[in-house]
Amino acid sequence: MATSDIDLGAIVEAIRDHPGLAAKKPLARISDSLPPRDWLTGPGDDGAAIAMGSDFAIVCGEAIFPPFVAHDPHGAGIAAVLANVNDVAAMGAEPLAIVDTIVADASTAEQVLAGMRWASEAYRVPIVGGHLTISDGPPSVSAFALGSTTRPLSATNVRQGQRLVIAASLDGRMRPDFPFFTSLDARRDHLAHDVRLLPEVAERGLAIAAKDISMAGLIGSLAMLFEFSDAGIELDVSQIPTPDGVPLAQWLTCFPSFGFLLACEESTVEGCLRIFHETGITAHDLGTIDASGMVRLCQGDQTVDCLPVAGVTGLDRNSSIE
Repeated sequence: MATSDIDLGAIVEAIRDHPGLAAKKPLARISDSLPPRDWLTGPGDDGAAIAMGSDFAIVCGEAIFPPFVAHDPHGAGIAAVLANVNDVAAMGAEPLAIVDTIVADASTAEQVLAGMRWASEAYRVPIVGGHLTISDGPPSVSAFALGSTTRPLSATNVRQGQRLVIAASLDGRMRPDFPFFTSLDARRDHLAHDVRLLPEVAERGLAIAAKDISMAGLIGSLAMLFEFSDAGIELDVSQIPTPDGVPLAQWLTCFPSFGFLLACEESTVEGCLRIFHETGITAHDLGTIDASGMVRLCQGDQTVDCLPVAGVTGLDRNSSIE
């Protein structure tokens, strides 16, 4: 699509009205209900980092959208593993294990478990346990992951003057029924290696923070990455890598199976990009992080305020970071 064909106003409206973004707002209730914590040990980042000697255990969990479980149980099983593996990777950690909880009728449960097995084998992450209840009621699926890292990537590290890098697989297709761009078939033989690029980036000090692009979409996930620090950025929409045939507004509000946003020091940007380019993943420098507290979109000489980063989740940013 030519840059002149892009309607910034329509894109901003699609982002602000995105149900996946609105679904993040109830997270504020966590701050009201749980004792004060910080974003690194939870809640806040994609996973909680728990100090274990000189290393950090990364723990996280995901509940799969119930209508998706009912519509595509096999896909829901895959998604339960994928979402957790991506969250662990976004923290710069090696994924080590998955546990799951399934409540469903026998047929649905079998399909969910088959999807989990497919993803477990593809990502080379074992499913080590969980819980299964056979019930005729509405099905539900959740999964939880454990990872390990010596250098967590954390939103608490984002600062003005750093650079924003996107790394995403553009090989694949958009599902017609849910806002999910899947590269699972296109990169089947590379999935386990791809997700372990993030721990390599962390270990080599090539990035200091990351977030996977999830149901909040690219812009919503970016606002979540910036929420703790009140950072911001101006994004040139013509520089955002987009899969062929996928409208920009749809790409900015979908959940890609492999998509990450990374904050890097300027001196490490080229090294970070190279890690992904060498394995066939699209990666691009999207610009300098500023202190505006706003994600702005620009096209030529037009700039539009798109999304303030404050209040995306509403999690308490005033908790101390120890």
